Amino acid sequence: MELTDEQLVGRALEAREHAYAPYSHFAVGAALLAEDGTVYQGCNIENAAYTPSNCAERTAFFKAVYEGQRHFSAIAVVGGPEGQPVSDWCTPCGVCRQVMREFCDPDSFRIIVARSPEERRSLLLRDLLPEGFGPEDLGHHRADETGGDAA
Repeated sequence: MELTDEQLVGRALEAREHAYAPYSHFAVGAALLAEDGTVYQGCNIENAAYTPSNCAERTAFFKAVYEGQRHFSAIAVVGGPEGQPVSDWCTPCGVCRQVMREFCDPDSFRIIVARSPEERRSLLLRDLLPEGFGPEDLGHHRADETGGDAA
């Protein structure tokens, strides 16, 4: 069974419930869809020192990579003030966009931002990170281009 965008957003909303945001009180959830259909959920995790904090998108990516996954097709992202329903668009920060660029084809990887499962927008990574810097800029190939891990 293939996951719909609406279902992927629902999984991001579930992930948002696990956010640890005692400083910003801004809870974010993400649901990363691997090409094989596996979904990896992530939430933002804050830290009193601020810089060790981690965004929901990177939490999902790092979980997936740890589990051996390297091929992704889409991510759904939702966020807003803690304890309130999502009411506005929440796009990935620049650091998260760069992490996506490491593992995803900017011309096909979709970023779904949503206010609800029914109200959503789908963007391509290339639109959010134009002329992004990727493994090929260092003379390396992505795992999906070579059949193995990026060298």
